[in-house]
Amino acid sequence: MKAMIHAQHTGRQGLQFSTTTAQAPGEGEVQIQLKSAGINHRDLFIMAARTVQDEPLILGSDGAGIIVEIGTGVHGLSVGDEVVVHPTLHWEYAVDVPSVPDIVGGPTHGTLAQYITLPARNVLPKPSHLSWEEAGVLSLSALTAYRALFTRGALQPGEHILIPGIGGGVATYALLMAVAAGAKVTVTSRSEAKRKQALHLGASQALDSHDDWHLYSDLEPVDMILDSIGQAMFPKYFDIIRPGGRIVMYGASSGDDLRVPIRSIFFPQVSLIGTSMGSREEFVQMLQWLEEHDVHPVIDRIYSLQDTVEAFERMANGEQFGNLAILVE
Repeated sequence: MKAMIHAQHTGRQGLQFSTTTAQAPGEGEVQIQLKSAGINHRDLFIMAARTVQDEPLILGSDGAGIIVEIGTGVHGLSVGDEVVVHPTLHWEYAVDVPSVPDIVGGPTHGTLAQYITLPARNVLPKPSHLSWEEAGVLSLSALTAYRALFTRGALQPGEHILIPGIGGGVATYALLMAVAAGAKVTVTSRSEAKRKQALHLGASQALDSHDDWHLYSDLEPVDMILDSIGQAMFPKYFDIIRPGGRIVMYGASSGDDLRVPIRSIFFPQVSLIGTSMGSREEFVQMLQWLEEHDVHPVIDRIYSLQDTVEAFERMANGEQFGNLAILVE
């Protein structure tokens, strides 16, 4: 089969469009012929951490396709079923949080290939309202956003949420989901074009990331902040968060180290909440929720599998708004 394989280098220069052998399904597994896939910043982080000694790896945590072979002991699935990949391995229920979740596309081979073999528990029916390209970019980002907003953040209709750094996959899903849930959404970006696009998608306000937000006379205090940036933005949050508000953190793109006055947390009783990925239970709930609310992913561009390197370049440069889809066929 054809696949985008990372080997023998650190970083994106290790990506090679090559041929490898598809793995036959074993007990409790199914093989999927992928129709589409997606890429995420996680793939960039994995490539940056890999060395020349590491075994070749097929990246990718997002994917959708058709079951073509079923191993022994699999029930409830059939050859020909249209399915999406649940990317988190061995995490069934939301409350049973692993210390570090295992994810498709590292440590196991991922979805940037013509075929993938997975445990049957990591395969679920494709939402009927989504195209192949839309279904192929769901897995990781949409699940992360769903858990952050609803399981960990407990977002309620009418609440005001701030989503800094709009444009990435998780942030864009969070915007769509929060608007559909009846929340008021404010976003930030350094890009005027991205701010305008967020307003088009339902955001109530779009702020320049570099501005002093507390100087906006029309900016109401926020109930919840969904943070993936970390140290570069964190001190600004305490100027605008409502007493009793919560900051839900799912990333640290600007670095791990934080310097925050402790009194800014305990006097206004602000909650700091960590989250990462999500369980199978939440993935099932998310698919049902998206279908009920007729939410469609925002696809920035579609690339062929052999042009995946170009897609990663666009992502690394922060040029995309929404998801970058990979057409596998």
